[in-house]
Amino acid sequence: MVKSIYARSLSAAGLGLLAALTAATAHADTFPTKPITLIIPWPAGGATDVVSRAMADAASKHIGQPIIVENKAGGAGTLGAVTLAASAKPDGYTIAQLPITVFRFPVMKGKKVSWDPFKDFTYIIHMTGYTFAIGTKADSKFKTWKDVVDYAKANPGKLTYGTPGAGTSLHIGMELISAHDKFEATHVPFKGGAETTAALAGGHVDISVEGTSQLPLVEAGHIRLLMVWTANRVARWPDVPSLRDLNYPWTFDSPWGFAGPKGMDPAVVQKIHDAFKKTLDDPAVLAVMDKHLMGPNYADPKGYAEIVRQITAFEAEGVKRIGMGKE
Repeated sequence: MVKSIYARSLSAAGLGLLAALTAATAHADTFPTKPITLIIPWPAGGATDVVSRAMADAASKHIGQPIIVENKAGGAGTLGAVTLAASAKPDGYTIAQLPITVFRFPVMKGKKVSWDPFKDFTYIIHMTGYTFAIGTKADSKFKTWKDVVDYAKANPGKLTYGTPGAGTSLHIGMELISAHDKFEATHVPFKGGAETTAALAGGHVDISVEGTSQLPLVEAGHIRLLMVWTANRVARWPDVPSLRDLNYPWTFDSPWGFAGPKGMDPAVVQKIHDAFKKTLDDPAVLAVMDKHLMGPNYADPKGYAEIVRQITAFEAEGVKRIGMGKE
């Protein structure tokens, strides 16, 4: 009798597993049957938002359903990760852009996070990175980066600099630079690039540490760039020195991609991956990326996961060097 009951239990368990596998296969075969939500954890109008929307629009055509952008600004770009880890179903209908802060905050002193970058996400595709620069108002007394350093050394703490948030690449990079040059500055965090640029234009901060959100005002002559955070000079601004030109030992480009919650069906991941990969060959998308000084930096799910491991190790070392790392 016991053997018979056990046999029936195994049979029932096998049928249940088969049903689950069949349902998963059917979901993957028909996916997507409704719009996909792409969380952009930055305000609308910034460079990441504009480029991501161009990618989403192009990917929608390949995947057969609209990819709807939902802006969730704040938390230095981590609210998308919070949503994925806390409440998103692993069905492929909720994905997010993951900025570098998602991998930095878990290794930062004083940062309590609700996600584990190695356990809570399904990495779908790595897409691109940023060109960062330090700018000041065109009528500012700062004509060169040396002017900024000299002023900051002579007036400890009086130099104010705006960034898209505490713990962002712009904040960490500026702290590394100020530590390297031994000067003090006051950090003024905002919710995104658009706000940071507006604050500089309004004279509320002395310099901005930003990506391409400041491009329109640079091109209009209202903001003067003092340096770019790349290894080489940018062709658009041949007279603006790079970090390497100024003898700093690092560069910063804060690479990013798209991910979903943990446990996604690999077949669904592949469909989303394929749709977004095609956007990196789309002339319209490439034009938008170029406008915002971003270039394709592709990696598949496996490659993206490896990039995450490398980024996390680098970030842990970086924040430790400036006294912000966890013990």
